Amino acid sequence: MTQTILVTGATGTVGSEVVKQLLSDKGQRERHEDIIVKAAGKESALRNLGVQVVQLDYNKPGTLSAALRDVDKLFLLTPFQSNMVDLTSSLVNEAKNAGVKYIVKLSVLGADAEPGITIRRFHRQAEKIIEESGIPFTFLRPTFFMQNFVKFYSHFIKAKGAFYVPAGDARASLVDVRDIAAVAVQALSGSSKNGESKHIGKAYNITGGEALSYRQVAETLSKEIGKKVNYVNVSDEDARKGMKDMGADDWQITCMIEIFGITRAGYLSEISSVEQVTGNKPLTFSQFARDYAGAFK
Repeated sequence: MTQTILVTGATGTVGSEVVKQLLSDKGQRERHEDIIVKAAGKESALRNLGVQVVQLDYNKPGTLSAALRDVDKLFLLTPFQSNMVDLTSSLVNEAKNAGVKYIVKLSVLGADAEPGITIRRFHRQAEKIIEESGIPFTFLRPTFFMQNFVKFYSHFIKAKGAFYVPAGDARASLVDVRDIAAVAVQALSGSSKNGESKHIGKAYNITGGEALSYRQVAETLSKEIGKKVNYVNVSDEDARKGMKDMGADDWQITCMIEIFGITRAGYLSEISSVEQVTGNKPLTFSQFARDYAGAFK
């Protein structure tokens, strides 16, 4: 039996890794059917990966139904923007109409917390839309990505030997997106004896195996890349200005400031190992720093 999986956000930080692992021997080792991977993202970045590239524009409903045609399973990643709940609703409705049988949604750690900060509330609203659709699901709830240091801070580390975060001395259990993708692939490609995924109805908190302060992160980066890196604790106001200069909109900035607020309060230091799903220990920040050292030099 052939199963078709659509990966949204397939050229993004997490989506690209999900595609890569779905196509690898590692990602397919426990599958019980052949897999066809459809990928929604920038075609130039996907052309040579051996996937079926589809166009998916949340602002063009016709592209949603076309992208979901003949899709059995969906990896759902919606853009980090103020209308993300509406975008999720549109895609889930189209998925239901298309007969999609299973959704794995990338959510956020603490989505079920009450009362929640903005991004957690929005992700929980999106989760509820999926629950109410009747489509079987699995929710992935990760913490901060280690790869954010590449995406957001590598320029400053290269130019100034420092990164600037309003996190105080708090610890956070950073997670490597390769571990998030590994959990996603287990859910998407694995099935139980009765043909259904054993992950259906589950919500997985996904963190690294250790909670580190940002000073410890700086020390680890310094050691692994052979270059002194400093952590500079900045005010929320300075962080807001910096994010504005980087092109973030006011809604995104407010969400990030709220996240750093709960970080300082210690709410992102919990440990929930991916080992329960993947069978492998989570990647350490030291390993991440070695693997991505070239991005910081």
